[in-house]
Amino acid sequence: MSPGVLGSLALGQQYTSLGSQPLLCGSIPGLVPKQLRFCRNYIEIMPSVAEGVKLGIQECQHQFRGRRWNCTTIDDSLAIFGPVLDKATRESAFVHAIASAGVAFAVTRSCAEGTSTICGCDSHHKGPPGEGWKWGGCSEDADFGVLVSREFADARENRPDARSAMNKHNNEAGRTTILDHMHLKCKCHGLSGSCEVKTCWWAQPDFRAIGDFLKDKYDSASEMVVEKHRESRGWVETLRAKYALFKPPTERDLVYYENSPNFCEPNPETGSFGTRDRTCNVTSHGIDGCDLLCCGRGHNTRTEKRKEKCHCVFHWCCYVSCQECIRIYDVHTCK
Repeated sequence: MSPGVLGSLALGQQYTSLGSQPLLCGSIPGLVPKQLRFCRNYIEIMPSVAEGVKLGIQECQHQFRGRRWNCTTIDDSLAIFGPVLDKATRESAFVHAIASAGVAFAVTRSCAEGTSTICGCDSHHKGPPGEGWKWGGCSEDADFGVLVSREFADARENRPDARSAMNKHNNEAGRTTILDHMHLKCKCHGLSGSCEVKTCWWAQPDFRAIGDFLKDKYDSASEMVVEKHRESRGWVETLRAKYALFKPPTERDLVYYENSPNFCEPNPETGSFGTRDRTCNVTSHGIDGCDLLCCGRGHNTRTEKRKEKCHCVFHWCCYVSCQECIRIYDVHTCK
């Protein structure tokens, strides 16, 4: 099964410091020939590609921090999530979407910051200014970031099978989220901040907004079935919505066609680490609560002392002084 963009940069964290050192494309594990050519042709934006993958992984771990599967990564493996992405599950759908969005986001941001000579600010989507404001600053060229993500991430998905179709769909859903969330960002000018004139530019949202949106899409992902049919090039697999009563998925929805494991117990075949020793919320009735997160096994409770700042006082002018207090907390972990 194709690991997609993550397989290409499975050691993504290792490559995010490449802005300060020469990058040898041949040293990156897992690149297919088309990605290797892309890397060599656009070497100066590859650190941004790697940074985008890392951004996607970090956002995945934030969004799933209270779930049974919490987006755990494996440092010494080319398959950065282990066997979890081998199956065509909701989790695979989310990871492909958030990683592809991360690449588009990081490349777009890097171009706007002027770190590359092959890209820069967006001058195509300006149009006439509005009342009380004018164009200024550097509009972020998300179309270029999306193009880079599409060329690099989708290079692996060239087989006529269901998994490639699923990965390409979810990659594109992630990138479309970036374009859908572009917005005008403005700055005021005038005496004492009077905002007599505003200059505005197109900007990406905070990446957390992208993660929140795609997490909602994960929760409402569309289950598909695989269909085979013959074309001139041979047998081709395509995806069709499993339930005809439901609205078919759009290009903004995530799709999958295999059920997820329950992730309750460790299982090297599925890549599940289980939930033993995970911290749970004893007051929550949601998936992060001790009942659901611990899969009915119960939980242990221990007390933990933490040093915190307290009794803080503001002094004129201008500093704050605090005392240090020791507070005791109950910590609940799954059995």
